[in-house]
Amino acid sequence: MNIHEYQAKELLRKYGVPTPQGFPATSAEEAVKAAQSLPGPVWVVKSQIHAGGRGAGRFKGDKSGKGGVRVVKSKEDVRTAAEAMIGQVLVTKQTGPEGKQVQRLYVEDGCDIAKEMYLSLLIDRATSRVTIMASTEGGMDIEEVAEKHPEKIIKVSVDPASGISGFHARKVAYGLGLDGAANKSCIKFVTAMYKAFTELDASIVEINPLVVTGAGDVLALDAKMNFDDNALFRHPDVAAMRDESEEDEKERAAHKYDLSYVALDGNIGCMVNGAGLAMSTMDIIKLEGGQPANFLDVGGGADKEKVTAAFKIILSDPKVKGILVNIFGGIMRCDVIAEGVIAAAKEVALKVPLVVRLEGTNVEKGKQIMAASGLPIISADDLGDAAKKIVAATRNAKAA
Repeated sequence: MNIHEYQAKELLRKYGVPTPQGFPATSAEEAVKAAQSLPGPVWVVKSQIHAGGRGAGRFKGDKSGKGGVRVVKSKEDVRTAAEAMIGQVLVTKQTGPEGKQVQRLYVEDGCDIAKEMYLSLLIDRATSRVTIMASTEGGMDIEEVAEKHPEKIIKVSVDPASGISGFHARKVAYGLGLDGAANKSCIKFVTAMYKAFTELDASIVEINPLVVTGAGDVLALDAKMNFDDNALFRHPDVAAMRDESEEDEKERAAHKYDLSYVALDGNIGCMVNGAGLAMSTMDIIKLEGGQPANFLDVGGGADKEKVTAAFKIILSDPKVKGILVNIFGGIMRCDVIAEGVIAAAKEVALKVPLVVRLEGTNVEKGKQIMAASGLPIISADDLGDAAKKIVAATRNAKAA
């Protein structure tokens, strides 16, 4: 689950992570009121969307060339900036060309920036440890830094069993070239950030840029936090921060039915049970020259209702020109899958090719149900056969 910058900063401040003071706003009036509550004389008006690159982004139809983060020096300019952002569609390199509508802002006090850096915490599954990543190249995409200046990325691994120690934080601070007051401030910052990361069950905390002020204080000028959905039951306050308006409509529907769904750019819809099998299915589709339109795992205990919902979600994507259902029935019975597929196909008046590969519990019964349905379902013997058939059927449908 993602949250907005202002929400991330609210959580981080509770753990002692210093950030500039600021207030959210959903209108120009609220933005001005927020500015009046801040010292000034410089304010920053920030668009709040679930995407990075807001400062370098551009609003659709706006020829001024100004991005989604604007530094202003008067309350009148706060109002002007807010009016130019609220309700407009901001396009960044992370939103894609369709962009995202700005529905809220964050008005923050200006900051005396002496130095910009990068800092993040994430889980390194290769080492089963929490990894602190830092760089002197703040304000840039870390992927770009890794590609052009890999020597400028500092990595410090922390064993979660023992937790963070002083030497971890000192290694980061010295690696960033900080000394004096800034060094001490950074050590406290990293320690507090680690505490927030672990206690909130975050999957990533990213501060870009992390800044040193003229007074030597280290602050989070921006903040991004993602959370492990499986741990949200332990954090109802974090779960309450979910902004469904920022989520893909299909992913939102999948969440309602406890389905794992991620939209992709291809045209072959996939419905599979099991994350590993879903990944293999997408791989073999690409091997056969096709492009998967989604990752969709219905889980091991899906019922007819869940399967029907999954089918509808796939078909709600206008890019989908064919569907591959690949089910290995263990806990899940193949006859239940067959009934769900048929019910969904009839309900949505299926008009694209459908290939189904079933194996496992009640597989023969499932095949009989599909054969008797009267629907033009293409049966496959194995995964390789299924991939070949759906890629071919999709190409033929496109040519027609």
